Amino acid sequence: MTPFAPAGPPRRAVLSLAIPAVVAVAVFAILGKVVAAYTVGDPGVVMRWLGPLAGVGTMIGACGTVGFLLLGAFLAPETTRTHRRAAAARYAAGFAGLWLAGLLANQVAYFASASGFRPSQPQFWSQFFGLAWELQPSRMDIISAVVVAVMLATCVQTHTTTALAWCWFGALFALLPTALAGHSAVSRDHMSSINALAIHLLAVTTWVGGLLALVILRRGLGPHLPVAARRFSRAAAWSYAALGLSGILAAWFNLTAIGDLATAYGAMLLVKVGAFVLLGFAGYRNRTLALRTLDADPGSGSAFARLALGELLLMGVAIGTAVALARTPAPAIESIPADPTTVYALTGYGDPGAPPDHAWLVTWHADWLWIAVAAVAIGVYANWMHRLHQRGDRWPAWQLICWVAGWLVFVYSMCGAPGVYGRVLFSWHMIMHMTVAMLVPLLLVPAAPITLALRALPARHDKTRGPRELILALVHSRYLHVVANPVVAAVIFFFSLATFYFTPLFYYALATHTGHILMTVHFLLSGYLFTWVLVGTDPGPKRWPPLILLVVLFATISFHAFLGVIITSSNNLLAPDFFGQLGLPWMTDPLGDQHIGGAIAWGVGEAPTLVLALMVTWQWVRADRRETERLDRQADRDHDAELAAYNARLADIAAHDRREGASR
Repeated sequence: MTPFAPAGPPRRAVLSLAIPAVVAVAVFAILGKVVAAYTVGDPGVVMRWLGPLAGVGTMIGACGTVGFLLLGAFLAPETTRTHRRAAAARYAAGFAGLWLAGLLANQVAYFASASGFRPSQPQFWSQFFGLAWELQPSRMDIISAVVVAVMLATCVQTHTTTALAWCWFGALFALLPTALAGHSAVSRDHMSSINALAIHLLAVTTWVGGLLALVILRRGLGPHLPVAARRFSRAAAWSYAALGLSGILAAWFNLTAIGDLATAYGAMLLVKVGAFVLLGFAGYRNRTLALRTLDADPGSGSAFARLALGELLLMGVAIGTAVALARTPAPAIESIPADPTTVYALTGYGDPGAPPDHAWLVTWHADWLWIAVAAVAIGVYANWMHRLHQRGDRWPAWQLICWVAGWLVFVYSMCGAPGVYGRVLFSWHMIMHMTVAMLVPLLLVPAAPITLALRALPARHDKTRGPRELILALVHSRYLHVVANPVVAAVIFFFSLATFYFTPLFYYALATHTGHILMTVHFLLSGYLFTWVLVGTDPGPKRWPPLILLVVLFATISFHAFLGVIITSSNNLLAPDFFGQLGLPWMTDPLGDQHIGGAIAWGVGEAPTLVLALMVTWQWVRADRRETERLDRQADRDHDAELAAYNARLADIAAHDRREGASR
């Protein structure tokens, strides 16, 4: 096997990204007074500068880690004569080390700034190790550092496709705590700003890191560089769109007026916008010119590298500016009116007031994360359906209608009255829960998205995992065979519900952003899984007989109703540290509201249960009808050979009995 050869000195690509990033962060840190001396408790010039510089190192490390894992697991073809995954794993481990070092340095710089102590002082380190977990920004860095350390160790030990894929998902997860610790967490719309920053980080690391990995490994990719570059181009297009939309959303919540663009924060934002526009133009040119050239001559990677290095320079400027921007208070933060209420302290939102008479129609608060998820899900499904139609295949329109209706109902449950009042009232929370866990899956599962995806997505034959391969890996995984067991799915659906409401998990889901998102995802996935094992038509483990499925359905819903009865009759307030402390002037009886919520849990499940029972029965009837038709067609073909064989067998038995009787 031939040794792997990277593209010249990798330092050229890294320096093309790092030098402009350091220069930009230095310029804007001074402009935004990020490194200005503190009036009281100044940690010193070294600590003031360590934070921004560590931020640059963290971002470059994160980009490189995500990019090389993406390339090794999903983009670069592998043959028996190449070592591309091993090379990608080595580079990913190196950048993960930089990422980890940046996170640790950032923790030290933050604690020095927050405490006013310098690392040279004796009390610094004892207080640092004692209080780091108590401070949210350093706690978020610790969580990210643990995940990054696990990825680093994994990349050093193995370089299989599966390991690199899991590490890539882990790298994306390690980015998310950062969104919870920035200025976006205290902007005008707490949750939407955090969501925008999280999507921003995922998009920029995928885009920048993927390009960096392609440039460094281009020679090792050899004749497969056009394939890898074209695959990355699609990921870059998605990242660019996500980056632009999340950036617009973040700017909307962090600026109060057009005049804010004249501030230091506004100037940095304009520089980022300019770099974003130029990168869009350069990316389009690279896509249309460089990819066409590579397709015609796979050995002409130098032209691609020159264009990519220019893009990396602009990306470096954008990264440095973004790091300084993240450490500069946004104008909107200073204009947020003081809200002394407990509601704001617990939820990040003000008191929505008593539900009006037409709350179902007039109450709305846009949760842009779920709106974006629904829009992407609908758009991708419609695109897959269009692909089938283009090649002459058909996909039932009613399934598209079910898919769209399911996501629209989901968006309403999160942004309409159930989502708004579900943050402060148990009864409305239960309406939201029942809608997401029972009604939405009832619409989504019949749309059979996995079947559509497997028919629409192209297959790969080069030892990489594209979207279709990932879906097939999930469908045939041992994990799915376990959780798709109807009894296991029923246990997940019911017992996780009971565990959720009668443990502190319920409080964290109500009072924290992360908990709220995880709660919503769990409701949706557990409900989808339970509905799918009963009436789903997508490929998966062997289905159980319909009669047993009906028994599982009615047993599960009986337990569900019993849980509603317990909540209705309970005299103990669930999540008392939340509902008992809200102090809503228009809600003086939270326990009575809880009883209403229990009644909703008890009664609302009846209609979806009836629909599920009818669907299981209908599938049972259809299966019997298909089996009967199959047997009839077989009988027509072989002139009832099976019946004739059965009759002959009976005749043989009768003859045998007569012979035995005669012998006696």
